[in-house]
Amino acid sequence: MSSSPPRRTESRGRAAASARAARVLAALGDETRLALVGSLCAGGAVSIAELTSGTPISRQAVTKHLQVLADAGLATDIRDGRERLWQFEPRALAAAMKSLGLIEQQWRKAILRTGQGR
Repeated sequence: MSSSPPRRTESRGRAAASARAARVLAALGDETRLALVGSLCAGGAVSIAELTSGTPISRQAVTKHLQVLADAGLATDIRDGRERLWQFEPRALAAAMKSLGLIEQQWRKAILRTGQGR
């Protein structure tokens, strides 16, 4: 039975975490999606009608943006009869924040090595 050395497995794990973080950050890079995440964080599951109320954005556009958020792991939908209710999923954002924290640590070490971090 052959297994990968721990270093290689660890490297693959970091690469996968980085790829997931990149999807989250890319999804949040759009101002409409960022606003939708803010609305979803405000509390409870909400319908597309509620999300579009008082905005110039169409339901179809919001649906597409919500699908991008769902693909990135930032939102999930729940069926309520004929309606889909959407809610924020915090785990993907927490994982992306953890990845950014690790990158920040690496940057700090690199800056200190160059002598510019004084």
